[in-house]
Amino acid sequence: MAWFEGFESGLHAAGEVELFARTGGDASRPPLLLLHGYPQTHAMWHRVAQRLAADFSLVIPDLRGYGDSTKPDPAPTPEQDHALHSKRAMAADMAALMSGLGHRRFSVAGHDRGGRVAHRLALDHADRVERLAVIDIVPTLDMYDMTERRFASYYYHWFFLIQPAPLPERMIGGDPSFFLRWCLGGFGAKSPAQIEPEALAEYERCFGRADTIHASCEDYRASAGIDLEHDRASREAGEKIACDTLVLWGEHGVVGKLYAPLVLWRAQCAGKLEGKAMKAAHYIPEELPDETARRLRDFLLAR
Repeated sequence: MAWFEGFESGLHAAGEVELFARTGGDASRPPLLLLHGYPQTHAMWHRVAQRLAADFSLVIPDLRGYGDSTKPDPAPTPEQDHALHSKRAMAADMAALMSGLGHRRFSVAGHDRGGRVAHRLALDHADRVERLAVIDIVPTLDMYDMTERRFASYYYHWFFLIQPAPLPERMIGGDPSFFLRWCLGGFGAKSPAQIEPEALAEYERCFGRADTIHASCEDYRASAGIDLEHDRASREAGEKIACDTLVLWGEHGVVGKLYAPLVLWRAQCAGKLEGKAMKAAHYIPEELPDETARRLRDFLLAR
């Protein structure tokens, strides 16, 4: 299967940033935005994208701060609120990207960090999102509010990456390839076959850059601060996800072990909710591309 065969690639203006994105599939079919997680890039979707290309008009970007997309300059003071890397800012990027590509209404599927961006996109731009799929996450606010030893042990990076700059940046920067591979293995990619060589090469090329390391830390710092403020405000205002939502999680991963995903997402959804535990760990689109594509197709195209 040739690497993103039939897809175009390039930089797209999206508000204050430029986003690298692959676009392809069938332009006459419904638009679908696919969002990646940490420490990856859009490349994580390759296998799934090839399986969905006949059914959707696909848009597969690198989030701001990742891959070949813009790395926003950090705020100049230590009191920064990390708003440049908030999920609200990232969601606005995606709304602008899809507008620029001519897609007024679209569905979105996000894994890991991409799922958190997709969640905020469905809240802040409810009139734009047709259907939502989140993969191997539960709401950020719930995860922080329910923090206990097991979660802190499994997801140690949530607490390491939010330390003040430049501590995590310097430590990761000493051997970024080691840290990247440690993360991929620690979160479930036990078999090298689960990650395509081309994808791993992309992760290493992009993640090894100092600006990417800093931006990804800022992503997590935002999640532990301004994102929680936005999420609390949304809950206090009674805002819920209006569209139909699909939740997929790995039964062997942290989300499957520690949480009841459907219970937590049900509290945040006003529309129809469905979900499924999959025989995987965390990197579900790469571990189970056939099943991931099938479940997304069945849900997103259901009448």
